[in-house]
Amino acid sequence: MTAGYPFSAVVGLADLRLALLLNAVSPGVGGVLVRGEKGTAKSTVVRALAGLLPDAAMVSGCRFACDPAAPDTACPDGPHDPGVPGEVRRARLVELPVGATEDRLVGSLDLERALAEGVKAYEPGLLAAAHRGLLYVDEVNLLHDHLVDLLLDAAAMGTAHVEREGVSVRHASRFILVGTMNPEEGELRPQLLDRFGLTVEVAASREPRERAEVVRRRLAYEADPDGFARRWDGGDAALAERIRTARELLPHVVLPDTELERIARVCAAFEVDGLRADLVTARTAMALAAWHGRTEVEAADVRQAARLALPHRRRRNPFDAPGLDEDRLDEALADEPEAPDAPEDPDDPAGPSESGTPDGPEQDPDPDPDGGPDAPGPGGGGAPRNGPEAGPAADRDDRAADRPRDGEHDTAPPAAEHPPAAPGSAAADQPAVAAAEPFRARLIAVPGLGQGAAGRRSRAETGTGRTTGERRPTGARPGRLHLAGTVRAAAPHQLARGRRGPGLVVRRDDVREAVREGREGNLVLFVVDASGSMAARARMRTVKGAVLSLLLDAYQRRDKVGLVTFRGAGAELALPPTSSVEAGAARLAALPTGGRTPLAAGLLRAHEALRVERLRDPRRRPLVIVVTDGRATHGRDALGDARRAAALMAASGTASVVVDCESGRVRLGLAARLAADLGGPVLGLGELAADGLAGLVRDLRAAS
Repeated sequence: MTAGYPFSAVVGLADLRLALLLNAVSPGVGGVLVRGEKGTAKSTVVRALAGLLPDAAMVSGCRFACDPAAPDTACPDGPHDPGVPGEVRRARLVELPVGATEDRLVGSLDLERALAEGVKAYEPGLLAAAHRGLLYVDEVNLLHDHLVDLLLDAAAMGTAHVEREGVSVRHASRFILVGTMNPEEGELRPQLLDRFGLTVEVAASREPRERAEVVRRRLAYEADPDGFARRWDGGDAALAERIRTARELLPHVVLPDTELERIARVCAAFEVDGLRADLVTARTAMALAAWHGRTEVEAADVRQAARLALPHRRRRNPFDAPGLDEDRLDEALADEPEAPDAPEDPDDPAGPSESGTPDGPEQDPDPDPDGGPDAPGPGGGGAPRNGPEAGPAADRDDRAADRPRDGEHDTAPPAAEHPPAAPGSAAADQPAVAAAEPFRARLIAVPGLGQGAAGRRSRAETGTGRTTGERRPTGARPGRLHLAGTVRAAAPHQLARGRRGPGLVVRRDDVREAVREGREGNLVLFVVDASGSMAARARMRTVKGAVLSLLLDAYQRRDKVGLVTFRGAGAELALPPTSSVEAGAARLAALPTGGRTPLAAGLLRAHEALRVERLRDPRRRPLVIVVTDGRATHGRDALGDARRAAALMAASGTASVVVDCESGRVRLGLAARLAADLGGPVLGLGELAADGLAGLVRDLRAAS
């Protein structure tokens, strides 16, 4: 068997190594979420940790890794007699694939045997295999929501439950949970982020010598994995011994009241929700003290613990990037609140001096805790904070703003007044306008019944949700059993099958699986008019606020999003379809305006983007939201070209909605004509709020 990459051979990544080691010392810390771009050795470091975990005694033959000294009284393989001889096993590293099913995660019951024989034949899942070990979820942000809920509930409670058709099984499931993710592929919901104890941002080093050393070691490992691992045996053995010593010391670590109050002060200063942050920070600080061989928590431990435990908990909306402002952290940690503009005390142990900060096993300098020089401070990533539903009010006519002015007319101006300008030229571009305050958007759903990715937007046949019918199993293995349907199918044949006992004689042909209806996530493609006809600053601010509100709605409903913009002479795919609505908000914030209105080009670019995405993700149904006033001013037959492009999109069966941004005294109603060509409804900006959801889905044309 090929040796894994040694933990002690990892170059840099001090925060990540330290966070993992602290969880090895104290699993009660709650696991680690590792955020970072691709190719930053996230998976390599996590897998290497498994080799450092201490061996554990387990009851012989128990599939649930029960401790002989304190066996689980509810163990399905039990009961075990306390004090029975056990066997020593290595701690397991269990990996949860993104495409795993619920049965694979929590285990499954053989319901055919339960019906026919009256026995509970339980097959353990990954949660049982990970008990007293390490559970690793790569790309945890892509895991289906119901699996994440089950996973984090087990991690928080230390117990896994299986409830199937009246049969209940429970077993212990305590493990170190580690998740890795690339933020470009989408975020975890804030309430799920909070369930991870610590979070670490990782990025590739920009220091040439360090990058060269990373490559040098990786090439050496690939050339001779076993030989490379042997060269680092001493380093890994020393770390494993240090973990074992710290575990033994941990019960004797004292958290003084002064440091506990310091923890409470810093958590309150960053306005985190609930008390989980305080508990995690306290446990992490105690683990840090034990890691450094001390029996009392110090201020430096609290500071380092806060840097790891708080960044992902201070987010106030989905577009805020994780991170902490170091100056605010030092102010909150100070023994006495500092007066404004007070000079720093160089002797303060909670200050920014690196000499007072506990480090990783190799004492590497801490990387930037905010994940890089461009990470935002406590105010977030530039998107407005969630506020009151201000969108509809912002859409009311502003008489002064809507009066025609130079460069803005209620009808298309002659070509001589507005010569064509390149999208990047000074004549076409106007300064980017900040978005208005977002509001809670109404539900816009794709009609019909889909079978796409789990989400919260459109009706779909899913593995979870309410039962709407039954059918014969469609795969090699039945899904959720439809008990009543199975009994109905088997009942007429009992005499012919020679039934003599109380149980049913059930055969495979009798089994029926449940058909369940839930919600799916969709591909929401925004097609936004950024031309001169939309360039009035007050109007564009409202438009951006509306699109930002729809992006927030897409985030909450677990959609993929894309952004097509059109202005000047053409259109561009400003944001290829992605699960990262944070990236969509960033593109929207920087969106320039100006130039002519190539509406046809925008629709054709959207049509092409959807064609490509259907090849990549054919089950995810698209929803196109066109944000425009309906004007088309680029080309000899601009309106005719736009109508033909809309008919092409309608012929492909794509569900579309037009958001009419026209304002002013004179209204041409062009957006309504465009909506008719697309086969979908038209909404005014003021109709996007959640007040008045009724009737919108009925208005959408059924997708073919």
